Amino acid sequence: MKKKTIRDIDVTGKRVFLRVDFNVPIDVATGSILDDSRMKAVLPTIGYLREQGAKVIIGSHLGRPKGKRDPKLSLGPVAARLGELIEHEVKVANCCLGAEVQEAAHSLEPGDVLLLENLRFHAEEEANDPEYAKALASLAEVYVNDAFGTAHRVHASTVGMARYLPAVAGFVMEKEIDYLSRAAHDPARPYVAIIGGAKISTKMAVLEHLLDKVDKILIGGGMANTFVKAEGFDVGESLVEEEYVDSAREVMEKAESKGVRILLPTDVIVAERFEADSPAKRVSVKDVPAGWRIMDVGETTIDVFAAALRGAKTVVWNGPMGVIEMGPFAHGSHRLAGVLATLGDADTIIGGGETAAAVEQVGLASKFSHVSTGGGASLEFLEGKELPGIAALEDA
Repeated sequence: MKKKTIRDIDVTGKRVFLRVDFNVPIDVATGSILDDSRMKAVLPTIGYLREQGAKVIIGSHLGRPKGKRDPKLSLGPVAARLGELIEHEVKVANCCLGAEVQEAAHSLEPGDVLLLENLRFHAEEEANDPEYAKALASLAEVYVNDAFGTAHRVHASTVGMARYLPAVAGFVMEKEIDYLSRAAHDPARPYVAIIGGAKISTKMAVLEHLLDKVDKILIGGGMANTFVKAEGFDVGESLVEEEYVDSAREVMEKAESKGVRILLPTDVIVAERFEADSPAKRVSVKDVPAGWRIMDVGETTIDVFAAALRGAKTVVWNGPMGVIEMGPFAHGSHRLAGVLATLGDADTIIGGGETAAAVEQVGLASKFSHVSTGGGASLEFLEGKELPGIAALEDA
């Protein structure tokens, strides 16, 4: 899959609408941004556009305001941080529509940057309303999508605008398409997928799809409990999706018939309560105490996973191994990140969301071939789905 990028279009002196994913966590009390990695990812695109003399109009969403203005979800703090990152003034619009915004956009000089207010303050954004999309498009002469994290959404600023303007990818989008396409369609082998996260229901489609693509699948996180239950073991009070126990068993049977190895946790960290300060201990996955719950994978499991990863040429990891928002139960994910960071010449692709957070927490993001900016989008890409935000861009 090849799409035109900002290298393929003349942006000199033109107003460029740059759709980004600045949906970053903000401390409401202080207004400070807690994680600006998504903002830093798009800096090369912004820098290139400015160097080419473009007039950059940036649009993004933040949170879920449900079509209403919410001061707590204003992009004001994002504008301040972006100005620091690019070392240049970022002009701020108090809306994304209207005469004042039109005037602000049309008065930009080459190299200027204007950040529009939260696109989701208007319900028309998520409804992909054509008039709203046309109004946004009227601000610019070129449309650039660098918001891979929203590429699976059919919204006005991710799909609708591309009907009215020349539409190309930014550098973030280009890199996402490149790495994920290779993993989905032409992976170097052996190819190992690591799938974690809380629920099997959100990962069933990608598991089914990967059975025809990979050599091994390593399963951790809460979703592994359903597989363990399918193998006949008691998992105490652990999260289990009972309606998917049979589906998990079917996945394992299909994997065996296709010659795909599925590895489940052999030991786990269990806690008495679903709390960070709960008493916890390591046990065999076959010996989870009644009333306790699985919170993370154990040391032996990571050792087994590490052995299975030796020699891999392509590795995709989507979903943490434990409850990483609770420090004591992030160890399995952190240790797995360390294992992957040593794989040398393998293509190592981190599938966004909590998985990206896990590798950021241990300072290893730079050790991977690619850290995706979109958890849900990368998952759907790996499921083999066509992402509407990518499909809307011009083919190369």
